[in-house]
Amino acid sequence: MNYPALIEAQSLIKAGDIAGAEFALANLAETEGDKALVAALDEFPAKDLLAIIREYDSSKESLVNLLVTPEQFAQAVVLEKRYKDLTHEQLRGMINSVIFREGADPAEFLYEIAEVEGGYDSLVDYLCDRTPMVEHFYRYATFDLYEYGDENKTQALDDDLLNLTRETETGASAMDMANVVDHDWMEVTYLLRYELPEIFREVLLKLRARYKVYLANQALDELAEGAGVPEEEAEERPKNNDDGDDKDDDDESAL
Repeated sequence: MNYPALIEAQSLIKAGDIAGAEFALANLAETEGDKALVAALDEFPAKDLLAIIREYDSSKESLVNLLVTPEQFAQAVVLEKRYKDLTHEQLRGMINSVIFREGADPAEFLYEIAEVEGGYDSLVDYLCDRTPMVEHFYRYATFDLYEYGDENKTQALDDDLLNLTRETETGASAMDMANVVDHDWMEVTYLLRYELPEIFREVLLKLRARYKVYLANQALDELAEGAGVPEEEAEERPKNNDDGDDKDDDDESAL
């Protein structure tokens, strides 16, 4: 690497000093400019960049989060699964803190994430706890489970999803957009649905597959509880993050 700051940051990450590593990179920007940091991050290992980005703190701004490019961020975010955070809280917070930063184009970040191998799974991880509402939004153009949208948008057919493309999809109104600007999962869903419909199609198909497994496991749990099935046998069932496309990751751990 051409930048001593990168070598220092890597050493600090290995030592567990994430704050020190971020400071070393921020110091590079202060001494040589923001463009130097952006260029340096192209040489920085994605797993080390992830180690810094995922330690976001909403109470303070991170220079790395503010300057990381969509391409750099995408390469890092797909490695989040190595941390085995089943709640995906860190993933959601990390994505929100970067793609909704001031002056950024969130759709560009989402597109680049989808372009990287494993990117669709990262987007599914981000939305998996909201699957029923994402499905409802697809069908009725609203997140309110008690509302069915206006007559012009009611209940999209399942077959329509397979044909969903930028050419066939119509945009939503500015008023619709104003109702979902939360810098969180609703806005991400909206952007995927109306600005990146091809990506939304694949994400929703994967969400459906995971949700189907989740419901099946839930039904088995209820049966097992009633029949007194040993807990060890219940734990052997597939988890609800299995959409049939996950691959074993033999790369070096990011931890």
